[in-house]
Amino acid sequence: MLTGCAQLLTLRGPLPRRGRALGELSIVRDGAVLVRDGCIAAVGTRAAVERACRKLPARVRRTTRRIDAGGRVVLPGFVDSHTHLLFPASRADDYEARIAGASYEQIARRGGGILSTVRKLRRAAPQELQRRACRFLDQFAAHGTTTVEAKAGYGLDLASERKSLRLLRELHQEHAVDVVSTFLAHVVPPEYRARPDAYVDYVARQMIPAVALEGLAEFCDVFCDRGAFTVTQSRRILTAGRACGLVPRIHAEQLARTGAARLAIALQAASADHLEHVSRADIRALARSDVVCTLLPGCCFHLGLKRYPPARELIAAGAIVALATDFNPGTSPTLNMQMILSLACTQLGMTPAEAVAAATSNGAYALRRHDRVGSLEVGKYADLAVFDLADYREIPYYFGVNHCWMTLKRGRVIWQNRSAE
Repeated sequence: MLTGCAQLLTLRGPLPRRGRALGELSIVRDGAVLVRDGCIAAVGTRAAVERACRKLPARVRRTTRRIDAGGRVVLPGFVDSHTHLLFPASRADDYEARIAGASYEQIARRGGGILSTVRKLRRAAPQELQRRACRFLDQFAAHGTTTVEAKAGYGLDLASERKSLRLLRELHQEHAVDVVSTFLAHVVPPEYRARPDAYVDYVARQMIPAVALEGLAEFCDVFCDRGAFTVTQSRRILTAGRACGLVPRIHAEQLARTGAARLAIALQAASADHLEHVSRADIRALARSDVVCTLLPGCCFHLGLKRYPPARELIAAGAIVALATDFNPGTSPTLNMQMILSLACTQLGMTPAEAVAAATSNGAYALRRHDRVGSLEVGKYADLAVFDLADYREIPYYFGVNHCWMTLKRGRVIWQNRSAE
């Protein structure tokens, strides 16, 4: 039993959250959560949960462990619905070049960017990739995240993508943080540079069926943008993925408006991610759909861009808005969802309440896991993050700081900041 929650953000209510509902957190003062067999057995005020506990068999009551949150803030563990978890090294060289004035495209032409990561990943030993990703997952947990989506997409050939996706499956099985795997068609590799349509054919006819047959991914994603895949090519890839049972999602309208958002709607994708260059007409269309608009302000921040996705317009129109880190070596090397909340508030104009809901319940909806995670309700996993603060609004207010005091995954403590006791 977790008690002593000054603010217990349950996020109870219908899903997905749109419009005004995005800012409704269903906060319980002096709250408590009763956990049994990894799931929430009771949640509400301390008095109500104590009554529920008294109804348990005496043997169970005697063995119940009590954790005092000490007047801290408690909310569902963050659900990070867009990451590139598995990569072999940082891209600090690219970072320095960008500071000196080089553009994203210029860096790529010099041999940096995504293709530099591809070269290293193809050579990397699986054990080292796994150790590196495991350390990252530890840090995700330390910052209050309990579920992450993780894309492959840095191998670009079947052998390397299989290697990556098998490692992601192992990480999901072995690490406390849940890992949701996605096959990603990222860019055209050098060996197909003069024959991009042939590469699309290879992805659709060989890579996707092999990945699906082995059950290595749940989603199929594609980077549909300038310098990556066209709308026509992306449609072919995502249609092939859906035919093999992989749910579509898409990198859309990040560098330029291509029509990718409309493709996401047409294919009933789980999410359209980025959306910096989405049009007003696209916003209206997205609001009429069930496609989750996953916004990634960490990418804009790290690249020093002035243009952020139009969160306020999307929310006002009634679109489903989620937030994620886009953790990756090139454009958003952060795994701190608290920092993403800060950017959402200061750069996107979202309220702290909207940011919390977008990073929990709507993130869970984007991953088709809203029946298990993203809110604190009876029967759902006891995935909890406890913050050493008196008010949830202080999470984005104190930007760049890790406020997480304790993280629980299915009722088990997987991180605790002993120095804050």
